[in-house]
Amino acid sequence: MSSKEYKGGGPEVPIEFGKLKLKAVDTKSAGLPAVWSAGVKVVENMTAGSAVKTLFKLNQKGGIDCPGCAWPDPDDDRSALGEYCENGVKAIAEEAMRRQIDAGFFRKHTVSQLAELTDYELGKLGRLAEPLVLHEGSDHYTSISWSEAFRLIARHLHELSSPDEAIFYTSGRTSNEAAFLYQLFVRAYGTNNLPDCSNMCHESSGKALSETLGIGKGSVTLKDMHEAEVIIIMGQNPGTNHPRMLSALEKCKRNGGKIISVNPLPEAGLINFTDPQSPLKILKGGTDLTDVFLQIKVNEDVALLKAWLCLLLKAEEQRPGEVFDWSFIKSHTKGIDSLIEHLKTQDAEALIAQTGIPKDQVLKAFDLILNHKKIIICWAMGLTQHKNAVDNIRELVNLLLLKGSIGKPGAGTCPVRGHSNVQGDRTMGIWEEPKPEFLDALKETFDFEPPRQHGFAVVDAIQAMYNGKGKVFFAMGGNFLSATPDTYFTAEAMRRCDLTIHVSTKLNRSHLVHGKTALILPCLGRTDIDIQNGQAQFVSVENSMGVVHSSQGQLKPPSRVLKSEVRIIAELAKQVLKDKINIDWEEMANNYDLIRSKIEQVIPGFDHYNERVRQPGGFYLPNSAREQSFDTIDQKALFTINELSDLDVGEDELVMMTIRSHDQYNTTIYGMDDRYRGILNERRVVLMNAQDIEKYQLAEKELVNVVSTYDGIRRVAEGFISLPYPIPQGSCAMYFPEANVLVPAKEFARKSKTPISKSVIVKIEKRK
Repeated sequence: MSSKEYKGGGPEVPIEFGKLKLKAVDTKSAGLPAVWSAGVKVVENMTAGSAVKTLFKLNQKGGIDCPGCAWPDPDDDRSALGEYCENGVKAIAEEAMRRQIDAGFFRKHTVSQLAELTDYELGKLGRLAEPLVLHEGSDHYTSISWSEAFRLIARHLHELSSPDEAIFYTSGRTSNEAAFLYQLFVRAYGTNNLPDCSNMCHESSGKALSETLGIGKGSVTLKDMHEAEVIIIMGQNPGTNHPRMLSALEKCKRNGGKIISVNPLPEAGLINFTDPQSPLKILKGGTDLTDVFLQIKVNEDVALLKAWLCLLLKAEEQRPGEVFDWSFIKSHTKGIDSLIEHLKTQDAEALIAQTGIPKDQVLKAFDLILNHKKIIICWAMGLTQHKNAVDNIRELVNLLLLKGSIGKPGAGTCPVRGHSNVQGDRTMGIWEEPKPEFLDALKETFDFEPPRQHGFAVVDAIQAMYNGKGKVFFAMGGNFLSATPDTYFTAEAMRRCDLTIHVSTKLNRSHLVHGKTALILPCLGRTDIDIQNGQAQFVSVENSMGVVHSSQGQLKPPSRVLKSEVRIIAELAKQVLKDKINIDWEEMANNYDLIRSKIEQVIPGFDHYNERVRQPGGFYLPNSAREQSFDTIDQKALFTINELSDLDVGEDELVMMTIRSHDQYNTTIYGMDDRYRGILNERRVVLMNAQDIEKYQLAEKELVNVVSTYDGIRRVAEGFISLPYPIPQGSCAMYFPEANVLVPAKEFARKSKTPISKSVIVKIEKRK
């Protein structure tokens, strides 16, 4: 019997149902429907003038970097018509909306009333226009001056018994300049409690790649994608989450490349792509992308990769020297003998059976791998959010190393990062486990002793707040409650804080589930003109392939009261630190070039930063793996022995994976339709194999509860509609963040602490 039960769709998340409509699952992506969908959002939220100013500058050299995903822009010419995707337009339209929220709005609406709205409805209320405070015991946010807000934060921070009782979270949207200043302030204050959204997505990639290749980033460029002979896409839905990637895949196909897609769900974006900028392609029906689709059971990726490794070994034994790239292996790697001995103990037939994929399909994909060397493997959270996530990534590295497909044109690793500049934030030092050399450089540059002990990752921060060891929570962007696992537990943890602070552009659920006292500090968005000390400023970001480039807003800010993230950090640092450390925060806030000069002194690869970031398109950061130089303990790329999934799934249980709809990005819900999957006007659904629906004796579209039980706690997601969908038997899928209530905070990937959001064991229960 469970000792506790968490019940519902999440705290303050309303359980209500729209008029669910179903249509056929799409087999084509983008095209005219994408243009129409994006255009509707522009008309809803923006003036014609704002739309022209932003969209023709979006992702252009010297223009605005899209606040959506981190997919790279072309190094050469860019489309003048539109170097962006459907969801990029929606992200811009959401940020540049005309509606505003100020204290007058909160006089009319209580926090309790707003909590009854859906995440979609909250996002439509408007841009935050002034600083707001929620005093203990009150149900209304009220106006507060910036100076009063900074004094309130400073008082709480000064009253803590240790700086480690404060937690400073960062979302991926924060610019390089703001991120660097933020971590500098936090470490000058005295803690490394710098959890960020990487902890919840690609931390597993960083751990695995750092261990095996010596750098926690991917090794390929956009040009490599075009030149690859084989691209393997694993656990990723680029049509929804990184739509501009489809253009790169189309170019690869045009150059003769082949694409293998490995995913539990067939996704429209990987079946066919219709370039909306090409009338001819629209008329012809687009480009078929995937050559081999492998519909794998949830979290059986190691089994598939290991089967391929066994087959490669067998082929190498039959054709010595023709399959493995022995020249590369002998010159650049370590551990091949141990890997071969391990593979000899494995049964390829049994491994293939474990994947749930028909053998002939596995072999069809294998033939492409066997006969080509220019191979890229791309992946996202379908590989990184499992208990054995680090093993997933290390095993795909094994495959690439055997083929010598690292550090060569058209070959390498491609972890596809999510939020714009999530990779740049980590480069800037947003990390709870800073490297000693980074801290040494901070000490030398700023003349203070940074803290050396590791801080809290996200799951540690949640536990600390719940246990009373985290008393002040500061979020630089993001929607922490909706992004994190274990919604009820996380909500209770936040409520136990003395003070919660959110730097935001728009209202979200994290503002409504708050500490005893709460602050909302409104900031400029990526699209807003940033004037400091009479001079227009720009910021910089790092994309998914290590290119650092500028971004400059084009629109008049919606309110004169808004401050930039850089200015907020600087003024807070002045108030909190006083004369504790001799850092001229005001000078850096007035001129972002001075921040970049300090970054250049601290972080390798940023030589002549101010000069190079002003070059059209920016510059590439050094990437050792790209140069076949591996910064590991042995200065070699490492082969590893990796464990298979050890999910213990009962006869009456399913493995649940969280997914995003096509009309959302991260926690931002743009609309209620998942157009590609044919699910309209409803998000509270659980996608199941038709045989599982029959096994549970459910009617189609029956209302059910979904239950997970971990650590003696029964977590219940109430009121979801069961829908038959092409997903492997024994698996199911639910939308994030509605399903986060089922994801336990104490179950996470070994080594990386990434929550197991893609492999949660659940039961389906009929509602009484």
